[in-house]
Amino acid sequence: MYNTAIRILQDSFEAEDVMQEAFLSAFTKLDSYSGEVAFGAWLKKIVINRSISQLKKNNKVEEVKLEVVSYKLEEENEELNEIQDYKSIKARAVLEAINKLKDNYRMVLNLSLIEGYDNEEIAKILNISNENCRTTISRAKNKLRSMMQEAV
Repeated sequence: MYNTAIRILQDSFEAEDVMQEAFLSAFTKLDSYSGEVAFGAWLKKIVINRSISQLKKNNKVEEVKLEVVSYKLEEENEELNEIQDYKSIKARAVLEAINKLKDNYRMVLNLSLIEGYDNEEIAKILNISNENCRTTISRAKNKLRSMMQEAV
């Protein structure tokens, strides 16, 4: 839970606070736990939602409208059609590159690639449209690829 919070917030003290708040919230609302999903998954969702709320409070998340970014996708995808050899890249280098991304890119990649949420779940968690979620994930992956290409 702590690792999830710190990947979103990028601050160990805030991650600890958010995690503690999430645990308190979960245990005070234990009667609302329906048992449809594993307890750990339910608790993790609370941690994620609290972390995102804290991040938004800190004004760290820049929301980008779909109309602003959609026209650039074709242009960026053309650049990424080159075949690259990523076998030599270490996992630590990828994680370090993810941590250098803008907050909204870092957040969607963590939720998608590390936490394993699908696009619909991420859209629901972030309260954005599915299209905007897919676009943001695509742009984040493209940015990560370009950062990794520069590192190689």
